[in-house]
Amino acid sequence: MSTTVHTLLIVLVMAAVTQALRFLPFLAFSKNTPPLVLYLGRVLPYSIMGMLVVYCLRNTSLSSPGHGLPELISVLLAAGLHKWKHSMLLTILTSTVCYMLLVQKVFI
Repeated sequence: MSTTVHTLLIVLVMAAVTQALRFLPFLAFSKNTPPLVLYLGRVLPYSIMGMLVVYCLRNTSLSSPGHGLPELISVLLAAGLHKWKHSMLLTILTSTVCYMLLVQKVFI
């Protein structure tokens, strides 16, 4: 089997498993959803976003050039933009582009 076909089959299997795992909760709880699952559905997105912020900022060096300014500017942009537009995709894309531009062009 060629490597291209093998790679394609791996991607297809991973996509099928991912979709099955995403559909499984809807099939399992089609009648009545337990309160714990409803609670986790309300709480987990915020806690995961908090964990991602901590993960992204954990290695910020205050002794390097810029002293964490690119990170601070990008985080403030993300918070303000999300508060204003309530669009997760717009917030992530804009703050990521801002950070990359600051790191690669401004704070060299």
